[in-house]
Amino acid sequence: MRKIRIIEHISLDGVIQSPGGRNEDGDDYPHGGWAAPYRSAAGREAVAEAQGSSFDLLLGRRTYDIFARYWPNAEKGPIADGLNAATKYVATHRPASLGWGPVEDLGADIIEGVRGVKSKDGPDLIVWGSSTLTSVLLDRGLVDEVVLLVYPVLLGRGKRFFSDSADPRELALVSTKAMSSGVLMNVYRHVGSLRTE
Repeated sequence: MRKIRIIEHISLDGVIQSPGGRNEDGDDYPHGGWAAPYRSAAGREAVAEAQGSSFDLLLGRRTYDIFARYWPNAEKGPIADGLNAATKYVATHRPASLGWGPVEDLGADIIEGVRGVKSKDGPDLIVWGSSTLTSVLLDRGLVDEVVLLVYPVLLGRGKRFFSDSADPRELALVSTKAMSSGVLMNVYRHVGSLRTE
């Protein structure tokens, strides 16, 4: 069975919206590009390592569209080459308009689509962005690992990784790596429902 790994750029207060640039997801988020000042060669290497050398993508439609506008035209390198070569499995109601491939839609029942893809032979599945999809995957216990690239910024508002409606979950810290830019790369294993006293 394939593993599902979520990788997110995230602020200290949990915001994941528009780390790469202003208006990247079609809105006018005032803090777009907040991750840019912290980019480094070490950070790129850490992301490439977190993705692995062979992987497929599991994406929500909005993130797929953002990636499809950028990555096919990006400079060649381990990250761009890996993203462009990966099969993209997309949660969408408009499968006919998927142009950046190789690509497949997950079908009308997203959860069953994800379960089907996960049960196939193949490389691990990486989820970038896709905040609506990540919440559903976590709630259904389909996530094996969460990689958070935590930036030393407080954004106050914006789309969050952990929505207010998400079920409480427990994660176990697997590893942490500090980069000279101040970014922390924390890797967590999904444990299950939250335990309390």
